[in-house]
Amino acid sequence: MTEGLSGNIIDLVIFLLPGFVCAWVFYGLTSHPKPHQFERLVQALIYTFLVRGLVIATEWILNVIGTNWFSIGEWDDSSDTFVSLVLALLMGGLFAYLVNADVLHRHLRRFKLTSRTSHPSEWFYIFSEKVTFVILHMKDGRRLYGWPKEWPLEPGNGQFYIMLPAWILPDGNQQDLPELDGVLVRAEDVKWVEFLNFEEDENDE
Repeated sequence: MTEGLSGNIIDLVIFLLPGFVCAWVFYGLTSHPKPHQFERLVQALIYTFLVRGLVIATEWILNVIGTNWFSIGEWDDSSDTFVSLVLALLMGGLFAYLVNADVLHRHLRRFKLTSRTSHPSEWFYIFSEKVTFVILHMKDGRRLYGWPKEWPLEPGNGQFYIMLPAWILPDGNQQDLPELDGVLVRAEDVKWVEFLNFEEDENDE
C-alpha cells in the first residue's frame, strides 16, 4: 500500500516537473512574488498542460520530418522528458520576457481590455518606467536626492540603493556626498518619493 502510494506520488511529480520548471524560471527572472503552495500547484498544472501540448506537436513534426526526409533517432520516454524540460525552460523564459517588457498588457490596454500592467504592483511599475532621479522623503524629515539603482518591490519592505546621493538641506541647498558610491535606505524609513522631471531647454544648443 505504502509502496503504491509512493510510486503514484513520484509519477505525479515527474508529470508536473515541466510545469514546476517553467514556474521556477518565470519567478526567477521576474519580480513577481511566489504564490502560495496551492496556487503553485495550479500553475504547475497549467504550465504542464501547455508544455504537453507543445511536446505532442514537436513529436508529430519530428515524425513527419523523419518519415519524409531524415530521421535523427527514435522517440522514446527519454526523448519525451528531455523535450519537455527544454520547452519548459523556453516557455518560462518567454513568459518572463513578456512580463518584464509589459508586452501582453501593453497591447491589451490599446484595445481597452485592461488598465493593468504586467508588473507586480503600481509601485514597481513606476520605478521601472520612470527612469529618472528621485528624492526620498524620510519619515524623520530628511530628504535624499539620487539615482535609484535598486528599489523594493513593495513600499514597506526591502531597501533603496541610491547612487550619486546628496542630502537636500532645509534651505533647499544640496549637500553632495562625492565620497560615497551609494546609500542603502530601508523602505520603511521612506514616507514618499518624488520623481524629478528634467526637460531640455529647446533654446539651449
